[in-house]
Amino acid sequence: KMPPMSLLGQVTKVGFMEKTATVTVSRFIFHPKTGKRLERSKKYLTHDADNALRMKDTVLIRNCPPISARKRFTLEKVVKSPEREREALHA
Repeated sequence: KMPPMSLLGQVTKVGFMEKTATVTVSRFIFHPKTGKRLERSKKYLTHDADNALRMKDTVLIRNCPPISARKRFTLEKVVKSPEREREALHA
């Protein structure tokens, strides 16, 4: 059993799978020798029950019991949605 954890990431792939979006979570590490900052990222398949996510949305995802073979996270909330904001301006 995994400890409860939530991650902040960006939606990088959406619309190809039913009720699923790919969320990329980035973190920064410091190189042990050079001390330079390096970006490390990991992709998570996330359960999106309402198919509400859009590309480049910033989202909070939370771990949950397995939904499918690779899906272990579910959408908690949409923090920022540039595409939806743009649509609201043009409406």
